[in-house]
Formats: sequence, C-alpha cells, structure tokens
Amino acid sequence: MNNSVMSVMKGMAWGAALGVAAGVVGSKMMESNKKTMKKKANKALRSMENMIDTASYMFK
Repeated sequence: MNNSVMSVMKGMAWGAALGVAAGVVGSKMMESNKKTMKKKANKALRSMENMIDTASYMFK
C-alpha cells in the first residue's frame, strides 16, 4: 500500500511541475502576442464544445 501511495504522490508532483511549466510558457507567449493567443484559445474552446456536443449526442 505504501508503494502505491508513493506512486500517486509522485504522479501528482510531476503533474504540478508540468502545470507550472506550461503556465510559465503560456504567460510568456501571452505577453508577446495576446491577440493570437486569444484567437487560439477561442478556437480550442469551440472545438471542445463541439466534441462535448458530439459525445452527448452519441450517448442519447
């Protein structure tokens, strides 16, 4: 049991570290070209909405 708890904790630590790194990179990119980042974020959001709509239609 102790080994599995350590594995979970390591996974959480890696996830947090990668999240921080992605945040730093994203903020640096956002400083240089905000307009492009906003366009890409909106496009990604619309894609996620379409995917969720499609998945909900499949489960009906």
